[in-house]
Amino acid sequence: MRRILVLATVVSFGALSLAVSAFQQGGQQAPRVVEVEKLKDNLFLLKGGGGNTAVFVQTNGITVVDTKNPGWGTPILSKIKEISSKPVTTIVNTHTHGDHVSGNVEFPATVDVVTQENTAANMKKMAPVTGLSQPGAAPPPNIFDQNQGRGLAKRTFKDRMTLGSGADQVDLYYFGRGHTNGDAWVLFPSLRVVHAGDIFSGKNLPLLDANNGGSGAEIGDTLAKAHSALSKSADVIITGHSTQMTMNDLQEYAQFNREFLSAVRDGKKAGRSAEEVAKGWMMPAKYAGYAAPQPARLQSNVQVIFNETK
Repeated sequence: MRRILVLATVVSFGALSLAVSAFQQGGQQAPRVVEVEKLKDNLFLLKGGGGNTAVFVQTNGITVVDTKNPGWGTPILSKIKEISSKPVTTIVNTHTHGDHVSGNVEFPATVDVVTQENTAANMKKMAPVTGLSQPGAAPPPNIFDQNQGRGLAKRTFKDRMTLGSGADQVDLYYFGRGHTNGDAWVLFPSLRVVHAGDIFSGKNLPLLDANNGGSGAEIGDTLAKAHSALSKSADVIITGHSTQMTMNDLQEYAQFNREFLSAVRDGKKAGRSAEEVAKGWMMPAKYAGYAAPQPARLQSNVQVIFNETK
């Protein structure tokens, strides 16, 4: 059952494309249902419509981490009103992808938007996502251009930033390239919870988005750095699209990505093509519970690593 659940999560993530928000049935748009899971007295997880959204209720306002696909900002705000009467003061986006940032444009223009500096640059471009974009297809519309820049980052950080203090504190970290080149880790130190975004979307092959700076050569080391830096500060990890994980899960995921890199490098050194390496790779038995690889994702990731390595 757990394997089925994880696979369903990955299939959903693989369809990260904005079709989620545009889905129609019988000529009517599917209802945008936001599910709420209470993690702590003042920390909530909002699921549905894209990446996992965290809602942190502070003394004088609310910090939101990630805002899902286009059209989901208003449902998020409506659900937040059921949680607290306090205003949303801050949005933190973990990375640039449309299923994590598009709802920004529906929040009040007064809300502070904070991202890692590379993500801020990526959000201005909203480049096609490696592994999801069809060759030769026109790039999707830039939702921020369509909204005159509303929802773009107002503040950025390079390696670390602290927002607030005491029980309201939020610590932002960047440990290096992986899913993209701007993956932020959002730590709520008083609650010992960290939001990892899609650099740890779940127990599966990551999506390596080279168009937005992602790296298969570096993701394993980046994950290991995050584990080393955060293991004494957090117990629970909010993943990008799956259930909550532990720091031990993060350590294992770092090793998984390092082993995948080694397997691809070894195949390339042996003279095999990227297609041959992808067809020959199987999920190691020791990673029980990891989702079976999607062929397109596997092929794309192998090609990204081939392009990165000599």
